[in-house]
Amino acid sequence: MFTVNSAAIAFLLPLIFALTVAAEEFVEKRYEAGVDEDGVQRVEIEAGEYYYDPNFIVVKVGVPVELSIRDVGGIASHDIAIEAPEAGIDFSEDFGSEPVTIRFTPTRVGEYQFECTKRFLFFRSHKDRGMHGTIKVVE
Repeated sequence: MFTVNSAAIAFLLPLIFALTVAAEEFVEKRYEAGVDEDGVQRVEIEAGEYYYDPNFIVVKVGVPVELSIRDVGGIASHDIAIEAPEAGIDFSEDFGSEPVTIRFTPTRVGEYQFECTKRFLFFRSHKDRGMHGTIKVVE
C-alpha cells in the first residue's frame, strides 16, 4: 500500500502550484528575412525551454522560405506547428539538437501564429508558457 506523509504533501503542493501557474514573460524577438542569391528567404530559429528565437518573423509573399530550427538546451521535447493552408503555410515538426529544415512558400499576406503543441501531464502547455510566435507575410 502506498502512503504519503504530510511533509511530502506540504513540499509537493506549492511546487506543483508554482510550476503550473507561474507567469512566463513573453519578449518579442523580431527577424526580417532577406532574399538570398538563390531566391530563398532563410531563417534560423533556436528553441529552448519555452521560447523560440526569433519569435516574430517577417517574410515576403510568393518567395520560398526555409526555416531551420533546433533545440539549444533543456530537457523538454518541443515541436513547431502552424496551420494556415490558405496561406501556403501548414506544418508540424518535432525537432532536437540537430537542425530540422521546413520549406514553404507563403501565398497570402497576413499574420500567422506558430506554437509548440507539447504539454506535460497537467502542467501548462508550452504555448501557454511562452513558446509561440508569428510569421508576418508582407508584399
